[in-house]
Amino acid sequence: MGFAPLKIGKYTIKYPIIQGGMGVGISWDRLAGSVSKEGGLGVISAVGTGYYENKKYIEKEVAGRPLETINFYSKKALFKIFENARKICADAPLGANVLYAINDYGRVVRDACEAGANIIITGAGLPTNMPEFTKDFSDVALVPIVSSAKALRIICKRWSSRYKRVPDAVIVEGPLSGGHQGFTYEQCFMEEYQLENIVPQVIEEAKKWGDIPIIAAGGIWDHQDIKRFLDMGAAGVQMGTRFIGTYECDASDTFKKILLNAKKEDIILMKSPVGYPARGVRTKLIELVEKREGPAIKCISNCVAPCHRGVEAKAVGYCIADRLSDAYMGDEELGLYFSGANGYRLNELISVKELMQRLIEGE
Repeated sequence: MGFAPLKIGKYTIKYPIIQGGMGVGISWDRLAGSVSKEGGLGVISAVGTGYYENKKYIEKEVAGRPLETINFYSKKALFKIFENARKICADAPLGANVLYAINDYGRVVRDACEAGANIIITGAGLPTNMPEFTKDFSDVALVPIVSSAKALRIICKRWSSRYKRVPDAVIVEGPLSGGHQGFTYEQCFMEEYQLENIVPQVIEEAKKWGDIPIIAAGGIWDHQDIKRFLDMGAAGVQMGTRFIGTYECDASDTFKKILLNAKKEDIILMKSPVGYPARGVRTKLIELVEKREGPAIKCISNCVAPCHRGVEAKAVGYCIADRLSDAYMGDEELGLYFSGANGYRLNELISVKELMQRLIEGE
């Protein structure tokens, strides 16, 4: 059976599949460009762009790390990533994921718009002022990520009163996703917070604000999952981890190997300096952190506001910018490897083209 296209703002995505933004360096030009080329929505992560092409585009580094926010979220590198993605997908819709919790959020959103993003996706916090930064880019569609109907209500109230607009689409993320969760540790395991139980509530809330497409995310793996959420009334799905199992994914070979070898019990929830629980693979780094023997925390890149310049990093035992970038650079010992709850189901690498085919037609 065919799936209906997904409309977000002025853009039509041939298949209702969004590839989730994954930083540092998991979804950059190759992955996002290939997904958009094959009829999904490729999403470039704006996180840690300073590491792109071996830190070629940054002004300053210290101890091999981009120095300060301006270099960690490098505008030059982001432009280059978009330029290279466009070589793959031409003028197909292309998205950017910009986390709300980062330092310089507004600047990075503007950078992404200037770089040519058609759609901006924001999670990790409630982006109540997101439209502020896209005023000069009326064609850019805005898509917040929420984890409850209440969160959507807050965003719609604020946006409609302050900016006379509502989101062009909304992603509802359940607690099985990779990376940061919009839930407490306990809520991640409670029935009422599971994706199938929050999607209908968010759809109901969205109806009060007009015809906002709702996109389901977190733990979606195959054709059957997509069909189940579309039947529930969602307009599309977002999938992250499944796309790591592609040749085109920008992640290091080490990252792919770690996921291919992971067992179900290896994928755990952990504390993060961002202040939310995060899901990833239990590796050597996690064992070191648990024993308080992790690598030194220096806060060179100043990446996220909730970390308070390394205070939270010291409390949880690791710097998230350094550890995610180590994973991107293939450091098996000290890299932090995020994964959705189903990451252990990856057992082979295939092309994006083949993956999209399997998702659309069933395997």
